[in-house]
Amino acid sequence: MQFCVLGSGSKGNATYVAAQGRALLIDSGFSGVEIERRLAAIGVETASLAAILLTHAHSDHIKGAAVLARKYKLPIYANKGTLAAAAKCLGAVPAICEFQTGSSFPLHHFHIHPFAVCHDCVDPVGFVIENGSCALGYCTDTGMVSRLIQHRLAGCNGLIIECNHDPVMLKNGPYPLHLQQRVRSSHGHLANEEAARFVADLLHDGLQHVVLAHLSETNNHPDLAYDTVAAALKSGKEALTGISLAWQDRAGELITLVDCAGHGED
Repeated sequence: MQFCVLGSGSKGNATYVAAQGRALLIDSGFSGVEIERRLAAIGVETASLAAILLTHAHSDHIKGAAVLARKYKLPIYANKGTLAAAAKCLGAVPAICEFQTGSSFPLHHFHIHPFAVCHDCVDPVGFVIENGSCALGYCTDTGMVSRLIQHRLAGCNGLIIECNHDPVMLKNGPYPLHLQQRVRSSHGHLANEEAARFVADLLHDGLQHVVLAHLSETNNHPDLAYDTVAAALKSGKEALTGISLAWQDRAGELITLVDCAGHGED
């Protein structure tokens, strides 16, 4: 399995996932042209995509979904709440495939499990995506780590985890108090330390790579986010092959997960 965070942050989010000749997008929060450009930057043709999965209806996650769906005749997968909230933005698209949060479904060679996260919108989800040999966990835009989230992401070989802000930078930054409170709330975004504890709890010998995503350009710094997570993992018993950062202005690293048995939750 291969994956690449094409961009992550308040200005747009999209992640490419591929296995066995099939590929999909998790979210499409940039313009269609920008998604095409970022895919090309990692050597991928947009026409190779088979579907778009949506986590929730905020514009930085759905902005380009309809354009790509219409141009490339891609089905859009989302739950009922997200589809209702995104209806005006999506308009008419070739195919809508509604899933239920908490219920797994097949998608070509993939097995998808959408699970509930904690964010200030209607029925937001994260995903565990499996291809029979590897499991990738995707969890951004959550203000807290619930037992359900912990359970679903346990055993994944790759993780894309929110590492949004540094509390001190947020407190001393330009955000007004009401916006600071939103970010810090249980339905906002994870701080660096929260993400670090989360990753440390999920560490196991089959975890190959973690991408730190949705970093705030105002209330965080890439080095600070990376160092906070890396420090929390130093005491772990198992070694982690890689930690990398997702960027807002460009595609990140194209990561390959090698086959690994015994990875998963059902």
